[in-house]
This record gives sequence, C-alpha cells and structure tokens, in this order.
Amino acid sequence: MLNTLKQINSTSAFNRWAGLEVTRAQSGEVELTMAFREADMAQYSGFLHAGLIGGLLDTACGFAAGTVAGSVLASHFSVNCLAPAIGEVFIARGRVVKAGKKQVFARAELFAQTGDQLKLVPTGDAILVPVEER
Repeated sequence: MLNTLKQINSTSAFNRWAGLEVTRAQSGEVELTMAFREADMAQYSGFLHAGLIGGLLDTACGFAAGTVAGSVLASHFSVNCLAPAIGEVFIARGRVVKAGKKQVFARAELFAQTGDQLKLVPTGDAILVPVEER
C-alpha cells in the first residue's frame, strides 16, 4: 500500500514541486511530510500559505480514502485554521471516518514540526467520491 501511494504521489506535478512524501500508509490511514521552503511556500507574513495547507489536507484525506475505495475525487472540502502554520517540516495525517459505496468521509490534521516539537495548526474534513480509473 505504501509503495502504491508513493508511486501515485510521484505522478502529481504539484506534489513533486511541494516535495510531499508519503511516509506511512495502512488501510484507512496515511501520513505525509513536507519540508518548509520560505522562499516559495510562505505567505506575506512568513507562514505556510493557506493554499499549501489545503493541498496537504486534501491529499491526506484523498490518499486515506484511496486506501479503502480506490481512485477518489473530493466533492466537498473544509479547512479549520487553528494557529499560524510555522514550522520546519509539516506532517499531515489523514484517516477515513466512514467509507460507503458512494461517499468516503475523511479527516486530516496538519502538524508543524520544529525540532522535536509538534503543533497542530489546521484540520480538514473531506467528502470523497469513488471514480473509475483513468
């Protein structure tokens, strides 16, 4: 499962640019990491840009859903920013809340890591729908 998600991840130009890595995968759960690059990932105050926050949470939810439902697309996605995203590395953990035949409900949390410290910065929820392979 981990190798399959790593291969899928490598096909996404956005994920390659961002340096997203799939570090853990099991049925219904995934973990992604991304090293922060202030030069091209920060917003005007130096925090991780909300677009990247959304991308990490969306990918974590989608990959978690994919472990139980195959190819999926998000039909709804929400983000709750809890604190400014400041860190050296960002770790996104996604998990399936409930998987049905037509919809998969998933949740993700994004942690900012500085040294050994982890801080929860945003959370996200997604509803994903299974789609046929391209």
